[in-house]
Amino acid sequence: MMDKSNPVRGGPRGRNLAAIDFAARHSAPIFLIALVIVFAVLEPRFLHPLNILNVMRQVSISGLIAIGMTFVILTAGIDLSVGSLVALAGLVGAYVAKGGLDDRFAVGAGVGAGNPVILAFLAAVAVGMACGALQGWAVTRLRVPPFVVTLGGLTAFRGAALLFSGGGPISGFSADYNWWGQGRIGSIPVPVIVFFVAAVLAHVVLRHTRYGLHVYAVGGNARSAEANGVPVRLVTWSVYVIVGFMCGLASFLLSARLSSAEAVAGLGLELDVIAAVVIGGTSLFGGVGSIFGTVVGALLIGVLRNGLVLMNVSSFIQQILIGLILVAAVAFDQYAAARRRA
Repeated sequence: MMDKSNPVRGGPRGRNLAAIDFAARHSAPIFLIALVIVFAVLEPRFLHPLNILNVMRQVSISGLIAIGMTFVILTAGIDLSVGSLVALAGLVGAYVAKGGLDDRFAVGAGVGAGNPVILAFLAAVAVGMACGALQGWAVTRLRVPPFVVTLGGLTAFRGAALLFSGGGPISGFSADYNWWGQGRIGSIPVPVIVFFVAAVLAHVVLRHTRYGLHVYAVGGNARSAEANGVPVRLVTWSVYVIVGFMCGLASFLLSARLSSAEAVAGLGLELDVIAAVVIGGTSLFGGVGSIFGTVVGALLIGVLRNGLVLMNVSSFIQQILIGLILVAAVAFDQYAAARRRA
């Protein structure tokens, strides 16, 4: 029942605020549905099951990293190094898988036994977590702003990848390795399954554990959280380890999908990742956001790119549109917040 005694809540202004609040909370899903409808009408091939699976497969790599980035941005941090870290971790995992660089270009029957796939996976994840831990240490102990730390990481990790690989790729893996990027369980690609399992686990951690509450508390008000016993430094450090883990996992799946790892992998990936998180409703100022929103944001970017490709729209225009949508999402979030405070 409408509260007539409160003119703000029950009057036109109250209804306008409610509409703005609803649009702010659900803008990403609404826009995603609208995009699907538009592309389905303009390009009949868009809804073909093979195309839908292709969209999901493409989204899974950036989506995994976006899940980790959600933890970072929820604490009011940022990580610009994720693309470079994907390249470095992928190369290390590939090196372990091949057992060295002697047959780095061998494919097919020329592929040697190398090392078990699990060791390659652990190597990639270990590199991602170690680099994330190093950046988290610089943020929490040296008190260097996250933007500066991870901007340095963007350059340093890319340089390390080039140095490690000598500028060349490592190609041709065993069938067991490639299965993680190219295989299917039923009709669903393995990377898609990994992505959604990771999303569910991350959602549970953020929404149903004390650690998740601490992440939101640090992003909402770090000083208040520390005064209430939240280990702010430890939580802040840990989110960079989490995004590093996701970079390692994504690099393993990406190299398995392409059957190749190279130092130029992940160029520009940080744009898609940050855009997915912000478009999904996570505030760059911390404390507000969800894994569900991030998944929707990643799907939105994937659908937009795929639909534009099917319609033969230039890749340059695609980048422009994604950039504009990112700015619009942040602007709308700020506008909605200001209207709610007014």
